[in-house]
Amino acid sequence: MVPAEVPDAEAEPDGLEDRLRRFVTIWSRAIFPATATSLTRPEFEQHLLPLARSLRDALHDRIFDATPAHGVGAALVGAHCTDPDALARSLGVVDAYLVLYCGEAADPAGELAADELRARCARLQATFAAGFAQALRERTLAEQEAIARSALAARGAAEDALHATEARFRAVFEGAAIGIGIADLDGRVLEVNDTLTRMFGGLEHHVRSRNVSEWVHPDDAPQVWRMYKELIRGERDNFRTEKPFFRNDGTVLWTNLTVSLLRDVDGVPQYQLALLEDTTERRLLTLRLRYEATHDALTGLPNRTLFFERLEKALAPARETPKDAAKDAAKDGTKDEANSGTKEAGPVPAPRPAARFGLCYLDLDGFKAINDSLGHSAGDRMLVEVADRLQSCATAPGEMVARLGGDEFVALTTGPDTQREVGELAARILGALATPISLDGREFTVRGSIGIVEGKAGESTAAEVLRSADITMYRAKSAGGNRFEHADAEADARAITRHGLTTSLPAALERGEFFIEYQPLVHLADGTVHGAEALVRWSHPTHGVLSPDRFIPLAEHTGLIVPLGRWVLEQSVLQARAWQEELAAGTFAGPVRINVNLSPAQLHHPGLVADTVEVLERIGLPPGSLCLEVTESALIGADEDLLKPLRQLAEMGVDIALDDFGTGYSNLANLRRLPVSVLKLDRSFTQGMQQHPADPVDLKIVEGIVSLAHGLELGVTVEGVETGAQAEHLRRLGCDTAQGWYYARPGPPEMLHTLSMADAV
Repeated sequence: MVPAEVPDAEAEPDGLEDRLRRFVTIWSRAIFPATATSLTRPEFEQHLLPLARSLRDALHDRIFDATPAHGVGAALVGAHCTDPDALARSLGVVDAYLVLYCGEAADPAGELAADELRARCARLQATFAAGFAQALRERTLAEQEAIARSALAARGAAEDALHATEARFRAVFEGAAIGIGIADLDGRVLEVNDTLTRMFGGLEHHVRSRNVSEWVHPDDAPQVWRMYKELIRGERDNFRTEKPFFRNDGTVLWTNLTVSLLRDVDGVPQYQLALLEDTTERRLLTLRLRYEATHDALTGLPNRTLFFERLEKALAPARETPKDAAKDAAKDGTKDEANSGTKEAGPVPAPRPAARFGLCYLDLDGFKAINDSLGHSAGDRMLVEVADRLQSCATAPGEMVARLGGDEFVALTTGPDTQREVGELAARILGALATPISLDGREFTVRGSIGIVEGKAGESTAAEVLRSADITMYRAKSAGGNRFEHADAEADARAITRHGLTTSLPAALERGEFFIEYQPLVHLADGTVHGAEALVRWSHPTHGVLSPDRFIPLAEHTGLIVPLGRWVLEQSVLQARAWQEELAAGTFAGPVRINVNLSPAQLHHPGLVADTVEVLERIGLPPGSLCLEVTESALIGADEDLLKPLRQLAEMGVDIALDDFGTGYSNLANLRRLPVSVLKLDRSFTQGMQQHPADPVDLKIVEGIVSLAHGLELGVTVEGVETGAQAEHLRRLGCDTAQGWYYARPGPPEMLHTLSMADAV
């Protein structure tokens, strides 16, 4: 038996040699009482030290070789440790303490995993036992030869020695903690120990009566039986592998199997010795851990990891092997021309249909409201119910459902006809979700948006397919949800471009890629330049010059609109101040006012008033020279908290213009409560004035708006003026100022200088 002592962790030595000596001490304590040596205990311990060092070095060799353990087993016999308990105790010490004292501590770089060290230790034990058995056998043969030479004088003593030797060998064989079996070279099982019998179910005759060749299992590694044939031919001495066996009751026994070849004194193969370690529980644990790592803990569906594995397999291009081609040819009644013996083969088989895939990317609509109103526990129950319904939709071969996280699910289908099947799968999913789900006594209808990607295998990567499906899903959600959309390459490209612009916006502001163009505001009464509107542009290094409609919504979405808007305000005020200085010097005839647009996000920013005041005071521009333009839609239903900063700016003298007036369907009575001084009439009201004769309805509408504005002491500016006829109609109707391509397109500040000087002349 192995000593039950466990060294005190605090007293355990740190040096590698000290740890080795500790191992030797435990070994000597275990087997010294069972030895027949004349050595003292310290002398015997010194004798074991090089043997232990040999085991430790073999354990950590870069190229593992268990042969040194064979010599250690033989050396143990050579030291007269031939008692049955000596081998059993030695194997127990090696199993319990070799890795503990000579494992990780001797491998500080961590090159060998713990499982690999344990596996090597098991092989060392097997080789150790084989060496011990062979040495014991050779010792026995030597004793037999000595007995034969002195048979007449000591026949009785020789018989006693032989009996004792066989008894010792039988004790080792039966007492081993691992299964041991001996078979002849034809594979007939001759001997098995009790441990092996128990591993196979406890019926010895069901094991002893078998032939090794009968233990074939479908999960055998391809090289197992090749190595076995090499061993019985004498081409190798041993091999080690992981192998499953069927028990008599149909269950599977997984083992670490080591098979060694036993030779006679002349080196001729005689028997095969098998050592089996039961690893069934370890394997089941590994499979359980694998399942937990690849499945969602809440719903039990495959998770992102397993889904990507399946998707990558589905997307891999099909590779037809010669063996597959031969099978197909056989099925079609044809044969390979090279092997047919004639140049006239049968008809060429039809090519296989190209492998295809279909992916549905599902995101639940409004799921956050469930979590917020009923709590995450109810949300989890809803996700479980959704998962069950999705699984019921994907039951055909080649279909699977997975949860990517949150309320995002994917369904994958493969096969030659996924162009039709993926649409049907998406329809089944939406149909399954349509039935209300009961939570806490209330019924909820689940809606979902699905993005579909379908195509041939081998044309896209898994990441590209999932990205396209994600983009398409959001397109379905933007269209109202509870629907599915098919991927569109052009739409994907636009979405990717938007994403690229969004991510590059912050760096663009830091690198100074934005610039401002100015469009003049003209007095309709005399045609003089009254002011200019500042319009920001983005000089993108890849996409060229981008207009505000390409990046302002992105800046609002990311929050960058606030620093960008402050930069535009500062640059515009600087330019207005420069114009005023030129005006004072007589080198510029106007404009002296600057119009700057405010986005809805800027209106909600608490620093709007403070930033505006700081810029005006630092640069030295009078508040009356600044006009801030706010869209009508941004002020629909605005409360006093939103209007307060505008009122403060208006009280300072800053003009507030209501931009795009007439497009927000606001109540005209609200004009009385808005702190605006200018109405900017939307271009849609003046397009009818480009034709001849002018649209009388447009004339009446504009006339009414101008009359209303002037009655409220508001100025009227018209944008989008493109013809002289438009300008003349607007002048007659009493509009104050206008801007548009008829006067000038947006351009650099120098263009305004040219226009103003021309007006002055």
